[in-house]
Amino acid sequence: MTTRPGPSPNAAFFGDDDEAIAYNRAWFNIMRAHRKFHPRIARALKSHGINDPIWYEILLELERAGADGQPMAALEDKLFVPQYALSRHVARMEKDGLLRREFIADGRRKQILFLTDRGAGLHTKIWPTYWEAMQTEIGQHLTTEEAYALSRLLIKLLP
Repeated sequence: MTTRPGPSPNAAFFGDDDEAIAYNRAWFNIMRAHRKFHPRIARALKSHGINDPIWYEILLELERAGADGQPMAALEDKLFVPQYALSRHVARMEKDGLLRREFIADGRRKQILFLTDRGAGLHTKIWPTYWEAMQTEIGQHLTTEEAYALSRLLIKLLP
């Protein structure tokens, strides 16, 4: 007769009868953390005219792309933003004079995004505020080693 090992220490800590619930716990806690921190960090960026933290990432990726610009489809893939949401952000950023887009006809509708003079380098001006907001909101909850460990785990979820 073989004995079955008991629940893992983590399952015991959470009181889970079925260890598969760990995946549900991970998902719900990722979503809760997002809902907790996103509005607070977004509020800090508004002082720079940035309406959503994704705008920072868009500006950074366009800066990295340089003079050749960034195809919108590639940006969707890099940032994990659905086309409809990215289009909405790009339209607002274009209206605010941060970027411009060119439409290229190649059998399908294709857009290339470019920074404007106003958008160029803006991510570097925003960074100190963004950094401070992340430190304030997240730094008080994790050690640097925990932050690195969490980052490594989250990266495993991305392709």
